[in-house]
Amino acid sequence: MSKYWQELVPVDRYIVSSAGMLHDYDRKVLALLYQPLIGPVCISLYITLWSELEQNRLWSQSSLHYNLMNTMDLKLGEIYEARKKLEGIGLLNVYKKKTDEENEFVYELSPPLSPEQFFTDGMLNIYLYKKVGKERFGKLKQFFCDDLVSLDDYQPVTKSFTEVFTTDHQDSLFVSDETEVELKPEANSKFIGRSGAKTLEGFEDTFHFDLLFAGIKNSLVPKRAFTSKVRETISKLAFLYGIDVFQMQNLVIGSVNAENEIDEEELRKAARDWYQIEYHRDMPSLSDRVQPAIYHDQTDEPKTKEDIYIRHLDTVSPRERLIQLSGGGEPSKSDLQIIEGVMLNQNLNPGVINVLIDYVMIKTDMKLTKGYVEKIAGHWARKKVVTVKEAMELAKSEHRQYQSWAQGKKESKAGARKTIRTEIVPDWMKDDQVEPSQDIAEDKGLEERKRQMEERLKKLKSRG
Repeated sequence: MSKYWQELVPVDRYIVSSAGMLHDYDRKVLALLYQPLIGPVCISLYITLWSELEQNRLWSQSSLHYNLMNTMDLKLGEIYEARKKLEGIGLLNVYKKKTDEENEFVYELSPPLSPEQFFTDGMLNIYLYKKVGKERFGKLKQFFCDDLVSLDDYQPVTKSFTEVFTTDHQDSLFVSDETEVELKPEANSKFIGRSGAKTLEGFEDTFHFDLLFAGIKNSLVPKRAFTSKVRETISKLAFLYGIDVFQMQNLVIGSVNAENEIDEEELRKAARDWYQIEYHRDMPSLSDRVQPAIYHDQTDEPKTKEDIYIRHLDTVSPRERLIQLSGGGEPSKSDLQIIEGVMLNQNLNPGVINVLIDYVMIKTDMKLTKGYVEKIAGHWARKKVVTVKEAMELAKSEHRQYQSWAQGKKESKAGARKTIRTEIVPDWMKDDQVEPSQDIAEDKGLEERKRQMEERLKKLKSRG
């Protein structure tokens, strides 16, 4: 978690405003479309701030962040992290005024995108599809759609204003300059209305358009083809799929139509095809996510080896961890499906999944067994494990039980007190090692296998 206390303290005051009228239908959009992407805490913060606005008003009373903490039963750091997500996804604008005594913030709520804007966004809709899956995405799309009524067999008969109304006294409608002022809102006020939803921002700042233009001849793609909308699409696609400038040049050239314009739909399709060929996958997936900052165990620099290990698992995605454990090779499709399945079905955080991967891979000779993974994942979900540290501690305390699951049978109490073989466990479990084997002679190759595994783990750790 970032050092929020440098930006925000409980005694700082805030005022809530709205960029325009928020409608009840917005709640459905927030709950069903935005919540899967940013989580319930962010939506709860948005709704709480919304509730502080008086009915049909655009400004709330001033309040302390301390009161907001009590209302939501959250720590200030959790509120700050949720606030940043709302800012990033375009639902909140933040303004700050610093005085000698305190800081004061204005939290301006922006309305969410309309369902049509969301489902045609080109980025949010893809993230939602990968988060909720094909079936749920289809149901959401159906929920926010309605039947299209064809008017082809009808003739428009609506009457215009001039057909209905007349005006006979032109002179009586004269308005003086003084009266003209009366028609406008008072100073320092504005009419209440509905503003447009805020689109996602910041993408063009991350893309090197000058380098893109330098590599494309004007005869191939005229400069006028790069409209503001096209530039936005290019920068979003580059961010979404990780496309560099040089590859984007080829995609742009291939998307020019007969009118020497860049076809945005063709460009999106070309970007998706490039991603699938490059990474052998359909779209950016759940396994690319990393542990949310709000669930990081450490805020300071790590001091011990275990701290460094925890920090590493907090900052890499499950897919990256699988690559590290396989010596740099791309994970198999089946392994990714297992990991994404437990992330989606058990709703486990990426850092917790990383601990699960490390534990299972070492216990099962560097293989992911679907049933074994799902059984442990289900146990951790019921225990509400959310941090790397919690996952490590639970793996230590329940190691005997997990070992019996791996063997496919339940150990007896006597067997739990006495081991037959020396077990290979992750380094972070070494403090709770089981008793040494008393019958090592029964397996002459055990020590050699253990030595090889330990050497392999050291190499993997040095690469990770």
